[in-house]
Amino acid sequence: MATITGPLSGDAKKTVATALQGALVDLLDLSLLAKQMHWNLTGPHFRQIHLQLDEVTALAREHADTIAERAVALGLNPDGRAATIAKSTKLSQPENGWIEDGKVVATMTDILEAVGKRMRERVAVTDEPDPVSQDLLIAVAQDIDKQHWMFQAQR
Repeated sequence: MATITGPLSGDAKKTVATALQGALVDLLDLSLLAKQMHWNLTGPHFRQIHLQLDEVTALAREHADTIAERAVALGLNPDGRAATIAKSTKLSQPENGWIEDGKVVATMTDILEAVGKRMRERVAVTDEPDPVSQDLLIAVAQDIDKQHWMFQAQR
Protein backbone atom coordinates (compact mmCIF):
# COMPACT_ATOMS: atom_id res chain seq x y z
CA MET A 1 0.00 0.00 0.00
CA ALA A 2 1.26 3.45 -0.89
CA THR A 3 1.84 5.96 1.87
CA ILE A 4 1.19 9.64 1.33
CA THR A 5 3.64 11.93 3.04
CA GLY A 6 3.77 15.67 3.17
CA PRO A 7 6.11 18.53 4.03
CA LEU A 8 5.03 18.90 7.67
CA SER A 9 6.08 16.95 10.73
CA GLY A 10 5.80 17.00 14.50
CA ASP A 11 3.77 19.72 16.19
CA ALA A 12 3.20 21.58 12.91
CA LYS A 13 1.55 18.53 11.39
CA LYS A 14 -0.61 17.98 14.49
CA THR A 15 -1.72 21.62 14.61
CA VAL A 16 -2.65 21.69 10.92
CA ALA A 17 -4.34 18.27 11.13
CA THR A 18 -6.56 19.48 13.97
CA ALA A 19 -7.43 22.70 12.12
CA LEU A 20 -8.23 20.96 8.84
CA GLN A 21 -10.27 18.16 10.44
CA GLY A 22 -12.27 20.68 12.47
CA ALA A 23 -12.92 22.74 9.35
CA LEU A 24 -13.98 19.62 7.46
CA VAL A 25 -16.49 18.63 10.15
CA ASP A 26 -17.89 22.17 10.32
CA LEU A 27 -18.28 22.37 6.55
CA LEU A 28 -19.83 18.95 6.08
CA ASP A 29 -22.32 19.49 8.89
CA LEU A 30 -23.07 22.99 7.60
CA SER A 31 -23.93 21.52 4.20
CA LEU A 32 -26.24 18.97 5.82
CA LEU A 33 -27.97 21.51 8.05
CA ALA A 34 -28.46 23.98 5.22
CA LYS A 35 -30.05 21.23 3.11
CA GLN A 36 -32.23 20.09 6.03
CA MET A 37 -33.57 23.62 6.49
CA HIS A 38 -33.88 24.02 2.68
CA TRP A 39 -36.25 21.03 2.57
CA ASN A 40 -38.32 22.05 5.61
CA LEU A 41 -38.57 25.81 5.09
CA THR A 42 -41.96 27.53 5.14
CA GLY A 43 -43.11 31.12 5.08
CA PRO A 44 -43.57 34.17 2.88
CA HIS A 45 -39.84 34.46 2.11
CA PHE A 46 -39.57 30.80 1.12
CA ARG A 47 -38.10 31.14 -2.37
CA GLN A 48 -35.37 33.63 -1.51
CA ILE A 49 -34.18 31.71 1.55
CA HIS A 50 -34.61 28.33 -0.16
CA LEU A 51 -32.18 29.44 -2.89
CA GLN A 52 -29.80 31.03 -0.40
CA LEU A 53 -29.61 27.76 1.56
CA ASP A 54 -28.60 26.03 -1.67
CA GLU A 55 -25.75 28.57 -2.01
CA VAL A 56 -24.57 27.74 1.52
CA THR A 57 -24.76 24.01 0.78
CA ALA A 58 -22.74 24.39 -2.43
CA LEU A 59 -20.01 26.55 -0.91
CA ALA A 60 -19.72 24.29 2.14
CA ARG A 61 -19.37 21.19 -0.05
CA GLU A 62 -16.83 22.83 -2.35
CA HIS A 63 -14.69 24.06 0.54
CA ALA A 64 -14.99 20.69 2.33
CA ASP A 65 -13.52 18.96 -0.70
CA THR A 66 -10.66 21.46 -0.94
CA ILE A 67 -9.90 21.15 2.79
CA ALA A 68 -9.98 17.33 2.66
CA GLU A 69 -7.69 17.26 -0.38
CA ARG A 70 -5.26 19.61 1.36
CA ALA A 71 -5.18 17.23 4.32
CA VAL A 72 -4.36 14.32 2.01
CA ALA A 73 -1.61 16.35 0.31
CA LEU A 74 -0.06 16.78 3.77
CA GLY A 75 -0.18 13.04 4.44
CA LEU A 76 -3.21 13.30 6.72
CA ASN A 77 -6.38 11.22 6.59
CA PRO A 78 -9.50 13.40 6.49
CA ASP A 79 -12.52 11.84 8.19
CA GLY A 80 -15.86 12.89 6.73
CA ARG A 81 -17.85 9.87 7.87
CA ALA A 82 -21.35 10.52 9.21
CA ALA A 83 -20.45 9.00 12.59
CA THR A 84 -17.44 11.30 12.90
CA ILE A 85 -19.51 14.36 12.03
CA ALA A 86 -22.25 13.35 14.48
CA LYS A 87 -19.85 12.92 17.39
CA SER A 88 -17.56 15.87 16.55
CA THR A 89 -19.87 18.63 15.37
CA LYS A 90 -20.08 21.87 17.30
CA LEU A 91 -22.89 23.27 15.16
CA SER A 92 -26.23 23.86 16.85
CA GLN A 93 -28.90 21.70 15.28
CA PRO A 94 -32.17 23.10 13.93
CA GLU A 95 -35.47 21.77 15.16
CA ASN A 96 -37.09 18.86 13.38
CA GLY A 97 -40.03 19.37 11.02
CA TRP A 98 -41.25 22.52 9.28
CA ILE A 99 -39.26 25.64 10.12
CA GLU A 100 -40.66 29.12 9.60
CA ASP A 101 -38.49 31.37 7.43
CA GLY A 102 -37.68 33.84 10.24
CA LYS A 103 -36.45 31.01 12.44
CA VAL A 104 -34.32 29.64 9.59
CA VAL A 105 -32.71 33.05 9.12
CA ALA A 106 -32.00 33.33 12.87
CA THR A 107 -30.66 29.77 13.08
CA MET A 108 -28.42 30.14 10.02
CA THR A 109 -27.14 33.50 11.26
CA ASP A 110 -26.09 31.91 14.56
CA ILE A 111 -24.58 28.83 12.91
CA LEU A 112 -22.59 30.87 10.39
CA GLU A 113 -21.34 33.22 13.12
CA ALA A 114 -20.04 30.25 15.13
CA VAL A 115 -18.45 28.59 12.08
CA GLY A 116 -16.83 31.88 11.07
CA LYS A 117 -15.37 32.33 14.55
CA ARG A 118 -13.85 28.86 14.50
CA MET A 119 -12.49 29.39 10.98
CA ARG A 120 -10.71 32.57 12.10
CA GLU A 121 -9.23 30.65 15.04
CA ARG A 122 -7.95 28.04 12.58
CA VAL A 123 -6.53 30.80 10.38
CA ALA A 124 -4.58 32.09 13.39
CA VAL A 125 -3.12 28.73 14.44
CA THR A 126 -2.02 27.74 10.93
CA ASP A 127 -0.14 31.00 10.23
CA GLU A 128 3.26 29.67 11.27
CA PRO A 129 3.04 25.91 10.60
CA ASP A 130 1.42 26.02 7.17
CA PRO A 131 0.56 29.25 5.32
CA VAL A 132 -0.84 27.22 2.41
CA SER A 133 -3.51 25.62 4.62
CA GLN A 134 -4.04 29.02 6.22
CA ASP A 135 -4.77 30.45 2.79
CA LEU A 136 -7.49 27.86 2.20
CA LEU A 137 -9.00 28.56 5.61
CA ILE A 138 -8.99 32.29 4.87
CA ALA A 139 -11.03 31.61 1.72
CA VAL A 140 -13.50 29.55 3.75
CA ALA A 141 -13.78 32.28 6.39
CA GLN A 142 -14.39 34.89 3.70
CA ASP A 143 -17.29 32.94 2.18
CA ILE A 144 -18.76 32.07 5.58
CA ASP A 145 -18.58 35.72 6.68
CA LYS A 146 -20.34 36.78 3.48
CA GLN A 147 -23.18 34.32 4.01
CA HIS A 148 -23.40 35.35 7.67
CA TRP A 149 -23.80 38.97 6.62
CA MET A 150 -26.46 38.07 4.06
CA PHE A 151 -28.54 36.07 6.56
CA GLN A 152 -27.99 38.64 9.31
CA ALA A 153 -29.28 41.42 7.04
CA GLN A 154 -32.61 39.58 6.80
CA ARG A 155 -33.28 39.60 10.54
